[in-house]
Amino acid sequence: AAPTMRSLISDHSRYVKSFRVFLKTSTEHQCLREFVEKQLPDLISSIGNGKSTINILSIGGGAGEIDLMILSKVRARYPGATINNEVIEPNAEQIFSYKERVAKTSNLENIKFTWHKETAREYESRMNVEKSSKKWDFIHMIQMLYYVKDIPATVRYFHQLLEKQAKLLIVMVSGNSGWETLWKKYGPQLPLTELCCHSTSADLKAILDSAGLKYQLYELPSHMDITSCFTEGSMDGELLLDFLTETCEFSKTAPPKLKQQIMEDLRKPECSQERDGKVLFNNNLSAIVIEP
Repeated sequence: AAPTMRSLISDHSRYVKSFRVFLKTSTEHQCLREFVEKQLPDLISSIGNGKSTINILSIGGGAGEIDLMILSKVRARYPGATINNEVIEPNAEQIFSYKERVAKTSNLENIKFTWHKETAREYESRMNVEKSSKKWDFIHMIQMLYYVKDIPATVRYFHQLLEKQAKLLIVMVSGNSGWETLWKKYGPQLPLTELCCHSTSADLKAILDSAGLKYQLYELPSHMDITSCFTEGSMDGELLLDFLTETCEFSKTAPPKLKQQIMEDLRKPECSQERDGKVLFNNNLSAIVIEP
């Protein structure tokens, strides 16, 4: 029988491996760092006004690289405040890395970390059970909305947890990225489970507009070097293909025709640019900052 394609999310450690190759070959983190350095300070300039404790909720905080960058900006703005940083993250390997990172980082004295191994949906259910009405000064969802079942409901739920001067920051791939092209064309043929949806900032904008929410949108240029995808026998190439298609062992399990089409399209200008013998996939992100 032909092998069946299954979702990359269904294999936690393969997912983490391919995600790490993605970080290594892309400007994802540099691009987010630049946003945090240049734009974030203005955006969070009033979230903690008059407060001795600032409550931050990180949804899908991963291994904490971006979280710690954000926290240093909040602390620079409110040096006297205590920061309570709660992290919702379903992947145990990522939480482990996050805790290790915190242990190795100095001057986090006035920041209290709490980790919850759960999804955004599970957090919401837990709060409902606990009848909690806890509000937050800053909530961020960085590259995680692909993994929720109902994006409008998730955004609505977390939006109503914002304090009066708070902000909700969402980062996801841009509507003008290679992801938009790839997903809109091949999404239906890839093994999407309910665990993963192919949404970009274009979809989110439509959701926010129809909900009448106020937001600012920032485009963040980024690329990923996918040259290894075209190198026979490259392990990094195989893991990147898995990441691009959200499919576990894509090159072994995809129908040959689908594989051939995707490999051809990955090189086209809608997805990538060829520069100095490298194939650079358009990994542009959008940062959307939503007002309470």
